[in-house]
Amino acid sequence: MIFALIVVPVLGLFFGVHRYLWCRLVRDTTTPGGRPRRVGTAALFVLPLLALGALLAGRAGLPFLLQQLLAWPGYLWLALVLYLVLGLLAGEAVRAVWLRVPARRRDREPGDGRPTTAGPTTAGPAVPAPAPAPGARRIPVPSSSPTLLPPRTPALPPLPAPPRRLFVARAVAAGASLAATAAVGYGTATTLRGPVVKRVTVPLAKLPRSAHGFRIAVVSDIHLGPILGRAHTRRVVETINRTSPDLIAVVGDLVDGSVADLAPAAEPLRALRSRHGAYFVTGNHEYYSGAAPWVDHVRELGVHPLENARTELPGFDLAGINDLAGQTEHAGPDYERALDGRDPARAVVLMAHQPVTIHDTVRHGVDLQLSGHTHGGQMWPFTYVAAATNPTVAGLARYGDTQLYVTRGAGAWGPPVRLGAPPDVTVVELASLRA
Repeated sequence: MIFALIVVPVLGLFFGVHRYLWCRLVRDTTTPGGRPRRVGTAALFVLPLLALGALLAGRAGLPFLLQQLLAWPGYLWLALVLYLVLGLLAGEAVRAVWLRVPARRRDREPGDGRPTTAGPTTAGPAVPAPAPAPGARRIPVPSSSPTLLPPRTPALPPLPAPPRRLFVARAVAAGASLAATAAVGYGTATTLRGPVVKRVTVPLAKLPRSAHGFRIAVVSDIHLGPILGRAHTRRVVETINRTSPDLIAVVGDLVDGSVADLAPAAEPLRALRSRHGAYFVTGNHEYYSGAAPWVDHVRELGVHPLENARTELPGFDLAGINDLAGQTEHAGPDYERALDGRDPARAVVLMAHQPVTIHDTVRHGVDLQLSGHTHGGQMWPFTYVAAATNPTVAGLARYGDTQLYVTRGAGAWGPPVRLGAPPDVTVVELASLRA
């Protein structure tokens, strides 16, 4: 019952949006029965089905090759739908104003005083002939010799123009389509170029002078799946290794799929290099994909999982908690277990996928929490949604005595599009107040 209450409105909205797109992009811009209308109608029937297929293929257990074939057109179409709708909604205002402006009449009716397009004639105004004098002899004028005047050249009618409403509809549709395509193209290129490197310095009161300048490469939300594969992992690993970090923190959402399908895509993680190793905590998408097999596989790749666990490093403790989604498998976050037995005089850095756990983190006296999950909003205007649903959407913030850093992530979920929130790997440099 609850499932139906959620799915039915969502599907209604989904197909309602596509009905709106058909009206504005096809019905209003083409003539009935014409080939453009038939092609446009077919496209707006097939593309929504591809999008639904891309969303449901993984959950339905379809072969991975089929998931890949559906993912590219399906997810890119979803991104295009977003920006097409925004562009067309903006065009509604243009349409309303444009159609209210009176159209200029291209031609005036004859006799309105405007010169015609005929050329000038040599004939002057007509002058009446003088009356003959009394008794004068009339000389008849031969009818075969009439007075000849230059012929008048008829004005050419103007070329027929499209109806005003059709012209406005086509202009708005073309503008929205061009803007949406440009936005999605730019966002896709931003994702496929790989993450940029950000650097931030975080002072910790408990950090000893010996650990001053310790650099942690923080990466999250790589999202290996049907679209982002082995080449994407290689780009992320190369970006991290170029920073020569002391430690690597992989803060969840590594994958969107099973180990059987994505093990080759994750293989480049073996090449991660740092002085004190690489560590991993689960994100919500690991629990959608089979968290336990992925934890084991990540360990085989040389990355150390921290499942509600802690390890001591030179100058501070590094702890990690499971994601909140693990509660469905009785494997949720456990602060007591992760922080049990630690020396409160030592600084502790906590890896936790979702920033919403920050308030529990503050209560447990953690100095710094490293998180991801938000993607920085990934695609404008979802940046505003992410900001409204997370305590910090990206960057460094302070909550009491605890600091929180949220990375925008290195990949993308769903559409491989990042617009207004470019992917990043962040080098967090710890600073001692005693240095």
